[in-house]
Amino acid sequence: MKNVDEYYPTSGRVILHVDMNAFYCSVHEAEEPDKYGGQPTAVAGSMELRKGIIVTCSYAARRLGISTGMVVNRALKLCPDLIIIKPDFDLYRKYSSAFMKIAYSYTPKMQATSIDECYLDITGSKQFGTPEQIAVEIQRRIYDELALPCSVGIAPNKLLAKMASDMKKPNGISVLRLRDVPRLLWTRPSGELFGIGSKTAEKLRKIGIDTIGQLANTDEATLTRVFGVVGGWMKQAANGIDHSPVLDEREQSKSVGHTTTLPNDISSREDVHRVLLNLSDQVARRLRRKELVAGGVQLTIRTPDMKTITRSKMLLSATDNAEDIYIESKRLYSEHWGFDKPVRLLGITLQHLTAKQDSAIQLDLFNYEKQPKKDSLTETMDMLRNKFGENAVVTAGMLGDDPSVLIRNHKIRGTSLQMDHLDKPSEDKSNKDKPNKDIP
Repeated sequence: MKNVDEYYPTSGRVILHVDMNAFYCSVHEAEEPDKYGGQPTAVAGSMELRKGIIVTCSYAARRLGISTGMVVNRALKLCPDLIIIKPDFDLYRKYSSAFMKIAYSYTPKMQATSIDECYLDITGSKQFGTPEQIAVEIQRRIYDELALPCSVGIAPNKLLAKMASDMKKPNGISVLRLRDVPRLLWTRPSGELFGIGSKTAEKLRKIGIDTIGQLANTDEATLTRVFGVVGGWMKQAANGIDHSPVLDEREQSKSVGHTTTLPNDISSREDVHRVLLNLSDQVARRLRRKELVAGGVQLTIRTPDMKTITRSKMLLSATDNAEDIYIESKRLYSEHWGFDKPVRLLGITLQHLTAKQDSAIQLDLFNYEKQPKKDSLTETMDMLRNKFGENAVVTAGMLGDDPSVLIRNHKIRGTSLQMDHLDKPSEDKSNKDKPNKDIP
């Protein structure tokens, strides 16, 4: 019998990275195995939205040359039998909540980084067995209970756990120790190091750094001269060093944000304001669910050529009101971007969050009498939405016929996925919130 203590360090951490495989397609296969099981499938928007870009595809499709980001028309030429599925974000959130609940049962130190992946710090989870036994059990339970495949990486830090989970897909379990880094990672292209994008990899190649090993052995001063403070991080990462903690639910609530990639580039004042109003409404509602108020607003803008800018502003007083957030986001947009240039993506992030009960919200002389009525109206709107759905209450400014604008009536309000369904992974859900499959 194994001595479990031998598999845990006396100092240091044991981190798992759980990564769901072809998550969206796998969810549809779990829901309708007779229809989609083993078939080449792809999840994509409707054909007219950005020419039907593929969001993800099944492994059966990948073996035929289909890949994420490919235009649907091209994919269908490669595979005429490819089954195109429209996204069902509510269904994905329900399955996400279910697999996170399984992962959370092994440690309270869980950090969800997206709808289909999370980090687990299992340093204090010896009672469940060795790290590999825990990984095997999590993977088995997710498959047995949800019919979803996942890969798990085991490592001493988040960076290596993420790299490890990518080593064997689908349904793999990989261990990546610090001493394994030179042998397993150094021969790979520098662009495969998690956190280094294609543009940075190209810049590295221009200064003669092609592999992760070359990056690991480059003088830090050289990297800092070219890349600034990021250069030091890159050298550490190439050597497998990462000290970032797994953030639990409380620590993750330091900001609340939502972004959306637009079906078509927009530039008109009316379209931009409608998107910002919808985003403001969404983030404010999420803030109220968490019983928080925000002291700052950050606006994110991405251009058609994928350039991203962010601008932020502290508020005069903390708020959870969509109108306040909307006014500030409009001001940031006008000051830093204007209406003569197209945008591809917009996002609003609320920062400097505090518990509402601990925050003294300042009211000016002209608004203090109106505030109780405004709060009462907001509470009523939230209650109606909780009972009848998000579309139960809308304002005139949220509606529109322009396909480039986020509207609620038969159109997706946002393409990025909110993570509120993960706020309390251990909480039982009612049957109405579960997928068709019997999820515990």
